[in-house]
Amino acid sequence: MNAAERAALVTRYTEEAVTEEEIADILAERDDPHAYIGYAPTGEMHIGHFTTMRKLADFLAADVEVTVLVADLHAHLDDEKSPFELLDARSDYYEAAIRGMIEAAGADPSDVNFVRGTEYQLEEPYTLDLYRLIADTTISRAQRAGSEVVRQSDNPKLGGLVYTLMQSLDVAALDADIAYGGIDQRGIYMLAREALPGQGYDKPACVFAPLLSGLTGGKMSASDAGSKVNLTDSPEAVEEKIQGAYCPQGEVEDNGVLGYLKYLVFPVFDERGEELVVERPDEYGGDLVYGDYDALEADYVSGELHPADLKPGAAAAISDVIDPVRERLNAEPELLAAAYPEKYD
Repeated sequence: MNAAERAALVTRYTEEAVTEEEIADILAERDDPHAYIGYAPTGEMHIGHFTTMRKLADFLAADVEVTVLVADLHAHLDDEKSPFELLDARSDYYEAAIRGMIEAAGADPSDVNFVRGTEYQLEEPYTLDLYRLIADTTISRAQRAGSEVVRQSDNPKLGGLVYTLMQSLDVAALDADIAYGGIDQRGIYMLAREALPGQGYDKPACVFAPLLSGLTGGKMSASDAGSKVNLTDSPEAVEEKIQGAYCPQGEVEDNGVLGYLKYLVFPVFDERGEELVVERPDEYGGDLVYGDYDALEADYVSGELHPADLKPGAAAAISDVIDPVRERLNAEPELLAAAYPEKYD
């Protein structure tokens, strides 16, 4: 696989790459290019995380070393979303869930480096670099960078501002050539590109995953159970959520069902060599078989594919994709019980 083919793998199914030229140069010139993604272990992981995590299989296939940061300190700094006494338990759960998602996407989780923030963020040189970054960054700049990630208010806590600077610094601390995350992380990584050279580090390239629409329309919400599919949802629960999803005939915008198919189901099916089958009665034209998302979307927009037919096929495919993760987590119920005792005890 040449550098151009590797770059195409790294940038496919993404919202933005900053910049494609830089990524191509990294892959062409460096013997062991390195990408990283960070997750703060707060609420339960769901299918939105899976669509982002699936991308790691592309990095590995492109011979890019991958590090996953389980950002335990970040989880507390962001308005104390995770109390200190639950950081270890939630980190254990996140690592298990992430390993399951990587495996379900067709990659080997043993090829991924897992790191926790507390392993290096409490020691020099990280702490000294952080103080230098704090001294060089204004409050308004830090607020602007983290506006889509940490909770904002008229009187913000310092934790959210430090969170933003730590995430910027993590890129350098983990020796990452490429920072990867959702498009909501863009402000933080633009700060990293701006600030790290002044600290003596290279400017990172960035790859951003799209944020999926919720099943109820608009933005997916962690607090709205109906807006997302959880990794432990039963096939029946998945079907119920997809059947009730916002999915107007012919409309693509804010259509979470189509988003799940485009960014998760079809990439995983492509890795498996499988096609998506939409069952229809013979009087309505019989079954439809799709090998790629673009063909399905074209039929949906034209009216050839009706939501009443799409939804059962989509629900079955989504349930199939998350099934290995669901099985892994259901086999270790103590992980969820320890991480979220208020819900599972």
